[in-house]
Amino acid sequence: MTAAGTADTAGQWVFGGVDSHADTIHVAVVTDNGGHLADAEFPTTPAGYTAALAFLGAHGDVIAIGVEGTASYGTGFTCAARTDGLSVVEVNRPDRAERRRSGKSDPIDAYAAARAALSGRASSAPKDETVTGIRALHNAARSTVKARTAAMNQIGHILIGAPDTIRARYRALRGKPLVDALARLRPAGDAVHAGVLTALKSLARRVQALATEHDKLTAALDDMVTGHNPGLRAAYGVGPDTAAQLLITAGGNPDRLRTEASFAALCGAAPVPASSGKTNRHRLSRGGDRAANAALYRIALVRMASDSRTRDYVARQTAAGRTKKEIIRLLKRAIAREVFRCLTTTVTVPEIADLRPARQAKNITLTAVANHFGVWPAVISCIERGTRRDDDLANAYRDWLTTA
Repeated sequence: MTAAGTADTAGQWVFGGVDSHADTIHVAVVTDNGGHLADAEFPTTPAGYTAALAFLGAHGDVIAIGVEGTASYGTGFTCAARTDGLSVVEVNRPDRAERRRSGKSDPIDAYAAARAALSGRASSAPKDETVTGIRALHNAARSTVKARTAAMNQIGHILIGAPDTIRARYRALRGKPLVDALARLRPAGDAVHAGVLTALKSLARRVQALATEHDKLTAALDDMVTGHNPGLRAAYGVGPDTAAQLLITAGGNPDRLRTEASFAALCGAAPVPASSGKTNRHRLSRGGDRAANAALYRIALVRMASDSRTRDYVARQTAAGRTKKEIIRLLKRAIAREVFRCLTTTVTVPEIADLRPARQAKNITLTAVANHFGVWPAVISCIERGTRRDDDLANAYRDWLTTA
């Protein structure tokens, strides 16, 4: 530990900075005019967090603490500090130019975090713990998709170099039919055939197990996301995966999102000024959370394919001479605006639980309903189960059931 001066610190305003790691945190203290006071290292244990907070408090009245990695290595300290009533702000790691100029060490990073909290450059509140379960399920579900894709690629590579008899037998099959056929194999023949068939059977069963696991994780994720923010989940084109990603990006505490424009910038969906001299223009933002940007992109594709209002909008923009990429960028910006409203306000979700019992009480089939409204039976089934939101169709369906 280092210290600067031994003057009485009673009533002095100070700011803290924390550089967090897996096993240790490095804490630094600066005065309200940026002067370095002290820094020290503590273990990432409850006792270590208590000692770190006592160390900060011993140098004066702590106004705010800047923490790197509030949602990762700094989670424990952040929770302890907030429980103690202290203000914690999230600090991004220093950019490369500053690191080249100032060097890289734990004390340097801790003091930089403290100065960021002092200057106001770091002002975002840390994410609370309400989305921790959603993040865990989302990561687990996505990992099953990656593992399943890897197993499918391995099957394809093995079939490329397999004996002619095996290649000819399974050449016409793709996807699930191929996996199901390989999972039913009974390896036999010489050593080469038996080895190839055993490997294919093992990989096929792995794909089936991963698919089952993914379905279970997605169902659990859907329940948790719907319970956390039913308005977001009910928005058109927002599925369990995209809703989870947007909640993870925004955090469970809506006070982190100050404006709709800042949320769009966070998702990389806000245009960036690129003007100079007589040139006045904007360019595409390639910053922000790219996973959130990808979620907005998937929502836009769903709406372009099946939402009548979006399709009409695309037709108008196409007629105006805009390209598909430009239209998707406009849609992502509009979707970010809608998502921000769902995240920061309570959006009432229309009740649909009465639709199926009312239809069944009158012995009306899904096909009859679908024929009346000119849609597929699956659309009516999705509306009844709440997996697809179409308020206009749901209201018209309810009115029709009342008079049928």
